[in-house]
Amino acid sequence: MSNHTSNTRTPADHGSGNGTAIRAHSVAEAIRTRRTVRHYRPEPVPAETLRTLLELAVEAPTSWNLQDRSIVVVTDDAGRAGLIEATGGQPQALEAPVLLVFVAEPQAWREERADVYASARRNGAWSEEFVTMFAAASQEFQQGLAARGLLREYAVKDAMIAATYVMLAATELGLATSPMNGWDEDLVKRAIGVADRDDLAIALIVAVGRPAEERRHPGRRALERNVFHGRYGAAGS
Repeated sequence: MSNHTSNTRTPADHGSGNGTAIRAHSVAEAIRTRRTVRHYRPEPVPAETLRTLLELAVEAPTSWNLQDRSIVVVTDDAGRAGLIEATGGQPQALEAPVLLVFVAEPQAWREERADVYASARRNGAWSEEFVTMFAAASQEFQQGLAARGLLREYAVKDAMIAATYVMLAATELGLATSPMNGWDEDLVKRAIGVADRDDLAIALIVAVGRPAEERRHPGRRALERNVFHGRYGAAGS
């Protein structure tokens, strides 16, 4: 769990790694300008920039604040080779200097969470009474998910939220990204060292780096085609 101090640098403070300042985007700008990039320049992502990206990723909300997702940062040749194989040789995996593997942890709710509660108390977010209530209610909710076979689904959702944070934050940091959902899960697990972990699930791989191409916005359907009011299929007023 990441606790930020007052001297944490914001994304707008970072350069591109080559002395060029990066213009900060608003959230709206990041959403509108981010494109999925398939081809990348070979230069590495600066360590400080990558750390900032990861710090922003773990700020993503999770169900019951379980933080039931982890990110495996793959930059070494052996790890990337394994992910290249797992993704069928897609150019993102071949070219991007950083591959982030989002791992869902469906059984995280069974683990000790004293650090989570201590942080919430220390930050003045949760009272002792709230912690007691929250811990009991969380356990009851997770037991219900387990009985219905939904633990994996919920953990994957949480991991996907973190991946979305990464893509938007990367845009502000002057980085390109590509969410990758075409891979062999067994091979991905082998590449990141969890081949024997049936309790874990792979949610997504995100390629990160400097773009070697410019992608145009292909457009989106009109709002009226995808947004309904009150009921699915109902037109807005």
